Amino acid sequence: MAIETRPVLYRDGDVELEGLLAFDPNAYGPRPLVAVVHAYGGRGTFECERAADFVRLGFTGFAVDLYGKGVLSTDPEESTSLMQPFLDDRAGLQRRLQLALAAGSAEPEADAAAVAAVGYCFGGLCALDLARFGAKVAGVVSVHGLFDPPPEAGNDRIAAKVLVQHGWDDPMVPPQQVLALADELTAAGADWQIHGYGSTMHAFTNPNANDPDRGVLYQADADRRSWRAIVSFLHETLR
Repeated sequence: MAIETRPVLYRDGDVELEGLLAFDPNAYGPRPLVAVVHAYGGRGTFECERAADFVRLGFTGFAVDLYGKGVLSTDPEESTSLMQPFLDDRAGLQRRLQLALAAGSAEPEADAAAVAAVGYCFGGLCALDLARFGAKVAGVVSVHGLFDPPPEAGNDRIAAKVLVQHGWDDPMVPPQQVLALADELTAAGADWQIHGYGSTMHAFTNPNANDPDRGVLYQADADRRSWRAIVSFLHETLR
């Protein structure tokens, strides 16, 4: 299969953002769009490769940029400083997410009527917020994401299907937060699944994650199992 990519520019006020669209140039007509929302370091190689992976499954992939064109960090402290303003302003985060979805959905290779979002770490919180605020997405996937609900009220009901992939030993999201999320999703009437992986820490799908003292570690078995669940969920949700 041929996979091509191109940058997609969009703006939030004075901030220029650059997503990356991945698509099959030989596809007949637009395909369902899977938006990939980045971790706290920004849109990097991992998210772009994931977007291409979704093309191989028959979708169009779109690696979202929330920070701004060229803004990327591998330093934990700097990455946290990039993420924190969005955690403090969830309405502003939602605005930027909606702009990203609009930009990706407007591309001719994307079927704007069939959109899902898959987010990693900080992006997992973003994916959940898309469902919480009633974005026009058929489904969302949070992969080793953060669960904190926004302080401002979202929608009382969640229409999007929800899949959560969680490492049970993730120190950033202890088990009580998992149960709280289940209660939240149930109260909102969501069609939800939460998959917990034992002996698994944060960032378990990232082969470069190797800092167990911080609770961050790649786990090959959980990565493989979670990917199968994501593939099944997307085919069910977008077909």
